Amino acid sequence: MERRKFISVGALAGLAAGTISTGAFGAAAGSKETVAKEKRYQKGVSPWPICLDTATIRPASLKDKVKIAAKAGYDAIEPWDGELEKFEAEGGNLKDLGKEIRDLGLFVPSMIGLWNALPPTKELWEESLKDTRRRMRMAADIGAQHVQTIPNTVGDNYDVRWVAARYREIIEMGMNEFNLNPALVFVKYFPMRTMGQAAAVALDANHPKAMVIPDVFHMYISEGGFEGLKLLQGNAIAIFQFNDAPAAPSLPELGDEHRVFPGDGILPLTDILKDLKATGFKGCVSLELYNPEYWKQDLQQVAETGLRKTLEVIKKSGV
Repeated sequence: MERRKFISVGALAGLAAGTISTGAFGAAAGSKETVAKEKRYQKGVSPWPICLDTATIRPASLKDKVKIAAKAGYDAIEPWDGELEKFEAEGGNLKDLGKEIRDLGLFVPSMIGLWNALPPTKELWEESLKDTRRRMRMAADIGAQHVQTIPNTVGDNYDVRWVAARYREIIEMGMNEFNLNPALVFVKYFPMRTMGQAAAVALDANHPKAMVIPDVFHMYISEGGFEGLKLLQGNAIAIFQFNDAPAAPSLPELGDEHRVFPGDGILPLTDILKDLKATGFKGCVSLELYNPEYWKQDLQQVAETGLRKTLEVIKKSGV
């Protein structure tokens, strides 16, 4: 596997020598050459396209979410499997919706997700494949680039080698059958709860397209921390989930419902973004909130506020 995709050995060596090392694509991070050729988004404010995770405005219909994201000015939208399934059940065509998304100037960097896709036994694995393929098909129909592989059923004390082998098979399935690149997520409430644990499985998958999806909220509440981000190369990250965490309740009591707009909480978001930029990451930053207080508000305003606050943090970080 391309080791430097995940662990920035060259960057560490360069740091020790007092120099800037080259990144995954050869150009020195932060060099004039890189800056001159860099594509920027949101009228030049962001080095990354900004995505709206549809959970942020959950009460709206899927078609309304697409319109809200486009009107608010996002570059992309990240839907969930359940709403795609509901859309089809009500007679909708996902390929047509994918075209509508593109016609509105958006794209779909990722779909959430492949639930129950990494079970702990061969029997359960074989039983899971039908649903895994069904979800991949929906993601492909709407035009997604990635699909999130969710470790909710790996089991306590999971076998890293077993899970890594299954994730490798999922990558191959996604790429060969659906033109998708499945990536691993980590969630505090599941046995694979930290970025380090997800990265370990991705490394052991021994596949050049193995990737992870960091979420700053779960980096925080899992107590895995943020420093490990400096050890990743940007092309090992499929999409970067963005949000903030409040000072209260206390860390052990924080749940997804407590997520707040970027800049409204206590997370060191500007430092995190500087580290993300240094990895060479070129994908989407996706605003992902599950705050029921926001769901009670005007959802167009919520989307617009989320984009504005995300861009304010990005601008403040100086990336």
